[in-house]
Amino acid sequence: MEKILNYINGKLVEPLSRKFLDNYNPAEGKVYNLIPDSDKEDVDEAVKAATQAFPAWSILSIEGRMRILMRVADLIDRDLDKLSQAESIDNGKTVKLARSLDIPRASANIRFYATSAMHFATDAHVNEGDSVNYTTRMPIGVVGCISPWNLPLYLFTWKIAPALASGCTVVAKPSELTPMTAFLFSQLCIEAGLPPGVLNIVHGLGAKAGQAIVEQPQVTAISFTGGTVTGKKIAATTAPMLKKLSLELGGKNPNIIFADCDFEQTIKGSIRSSFTNQGEICLCGSRILVERNLFDKFITEFVKRTKELKVGDPQNESTDLGALVSETHLNKVLSYVKLATEEGGKILTGGNQIKLDGRLSSGYYVEPTVIVGLDEKCRTNQEEIFGPIVTIMPFDSEEEAIRLANSTGYGLSATIWTENLKRAHRVSHQVKSGIIWVNCWLHRDLRTPFGGMKQSGVGREGGWEALRFFTEAKNVCVKL
Repeated sequence: MEKILNYINGKLVEPLSRKFLDNYNPAEGKVYNLIPDSDKEDVDEAVKAATQAFPAWSILSIEGRMRILMRVADLIDRDLDKLSQAESIDNGKTVKLARSLDIPRASANIRFYATSAMHFATDAHVNEGDSVNYTTRMPIGVVGCISPWNLPLYLFTWKIAPALASGCTVVAKPSELTPMTAFLFSQLCIEAGLPPGVLNIVHGLGAKAGQAIVEQPQVTAISFTGGTVTGKKIAATTAPMLKKLSLELGGKNPNIIFADCDFEQTIKGSIRSSFTNQGEICLCGSRILVERNLFDKFITEFVKRTKELKVGDPQNESTDLGALVSETHLNKVLSYVKLATEEGGKILTGGNQIKLDGRLSSGYYVEPTVIVGLDEKCRTNQEEIFGPIVTIMPFDSEEEAIRLANSTGYGLSATIWTENLKRAHRVSHQVKSGIIWVNCWLHRDLRTPFGGMKQSGVGREGGWEALRFFTEAKNVCVKL
C-alpha cells in the first residue's frame, strides 16, 4: 500500500517513529494508503530546516521568489487532471468540482501572490528640511500553516503562497483526512526547484503534529483554518508566546431572500450555496431566511430541485454530491437530522444515509436535506453542521431578517437576494459577517480581505492583508 511521506528539507521522508495512519477513500469507505503519524520530533526537524533556509530565502529578490513560485503554478496546471482525481478520491468531492474549482484555485493562489509581492508598496513621510521616515516590511520568519480537509489543496496554497512570496519559510500541516494533494504538491515543489527547507510539509494528527507546530517556539506566526473549538485552543496556546495569529473558523451563514429577488437566479444560487461540496464549505448558506409572502413558493421550488440532485460516485461527471469526508463526519451530520426532529423540525426531503451498490456500498453518502419548523435559537440553527443540511425560516420585515441573520455566535459570510439596491446596501451594513454576497455566492476576488467576525475568526486573509500578516512593519527615520 502506498505511503504518503513528509517533505522536510527538500526531501520526502518517513516519520522518525516509522508509524503511519490509515487514510480512507470516502466514496468506498476503505483504506487506500497510509500517512505519517508525525509528532514533535518530526516538527522540530521541519522547523530546523525552515530556520536554516530562512536567511537565504528572505533576502532572495522578489523576482527570484516569483520565478520559482510561478514554476510551481505551471506544474499544477500541467497536472490538473491528476490532482483533480487525487482530490476527489481523497476527499469524496466530485471530480468535476475539483477540476473546475479546487485545483485551478490552487494555481491561481500561487500566481496571485507571486505577482502581488512585486507590487507590495511601502510608505515614506518627508518632514521638510528635517527628516525622512520610510517603512519597510520584513518577512516575519518561520511560520506555521495548518489547513482543513474540505478544500484541501485550495486552502493549503491559500496560506503557503503569501507566506513564501513574502520571504517567510513554512512548516505546514494539511488535514490528516485529506493529505494526498499536499503530498503531490511536495513532489511538484521538488521538480520546480524550490530550495530545501523553504517549505516543509508534516503530515499527521492535529493533536500531535498540529499542536507541536503551534507550540514550537521558533515558529513566529500561525495561520489556521478549521473549527472554532480548535481555534480557541490555538489562541490559548499562542497568547502567552505572543505569536502572530490568523484564524479562519466556523460559520452558520444566513442566506437572506427578499420577495423582490430575481426568483430563478435566487433558486439556482441557493441550491449551490446549500449543497456544493456536500455542504462541506464554511461559506455554505445553511440557514435560509425567506420573506413570508415568497415562503411557500420558494419552498416548493427549492425542495423540487433538491430532490433532483444526484448523489453518487464522485468520479461520475453527472454526480452532484459525492461522499462526506469520513465515517465520523457522516455520523455527526446524521445526528443533527435526528436532533432537528427532536427540536420540532419537519424534514421536507432527505435526512437519510444513502447506500450505493458495488464498490461504493460502504461509502459515506447522505441525502441533501431540507428542514422547516425550527426557531432561530435551537441547536440545529446555532451549531455548525458542515454537511448537506439546510433549514428554512420565514421573516416578515427587514428588521426581523437582520435579527435572525445575526442570531448566532458566528459571523463568517452572508448572502442577500434582492433587486432593491438601497436595501442591499442597508442590510449588508447591518449583518455582522465578514463577507457579504449580494445576488451571488462564492464569487471571489483574490484582492479582497477574507475572514469572519465573532466566533468565525481573528484577522483577515486575502489580498494585501495576507502579505501584511506574514511581514513585520519597520520604520526607519533618517535625520537630514
